[in-house]
Amino acid sequence: MGFRQLATGLLILLTLFCPLPAWAQATKYYPPPASYSHSVQTGKDFSGQNLRSAEFANSSLQRTNFSQVQAEGAIFSGSVMTEASLSGGDFTNAMLDLTDFTGSDFRDAVFVEAIFLGSTFDRVDITGADFTDALLDGAQVKQLCAIATGVNSKTGVKTRDSLFCP
Repeated sequence: MGFRQLATGLLILLTLFCPLPAWAQATKYYPPPASYSHSVQTGKDFSGQNLRSAEFANSSLQRTNFSQVQAEGAIFSGSVMTEASLSGGDFTNAMLDLTDFTGSDFRDAVFVEAIFLGSTFDRVDITGADFTDALLDGAQVKQLCAIATGVNSKTGVKTRDSLFCP
């Protein structure tokens, strides 16, 4: 066996059995997202937690507390979030489509570039919420504009302006 073949074999073994420094650092700083999809989390308290990229799709989240969370890129598609608190949370780039938010608290939350298509907003409090560049149905925008007031404390954007209310 020549030196070149030995060196190549050793390099392959090192690559397979020794973690690369970049990979080790990536997993150290970016753990895999939490997954609560298809679960019952009714009444749970997630307030103040880092839920970036967390998955809550098709979950039961009634009366669940998501106030002050960092939920950028989180997925809540198809969930039931009635009477939930999302106040002060950051839901930038989150997927909140086909979700029932009846009676929920959106005060001072950030929903920049979030997706809400097909969601229900009956009896919600959106005071100070920022919906800048969020994807909403026309009927949803009309419904939310009827109750939109306040200014978001983090972004400084008026709720009515973020919804392009007349």
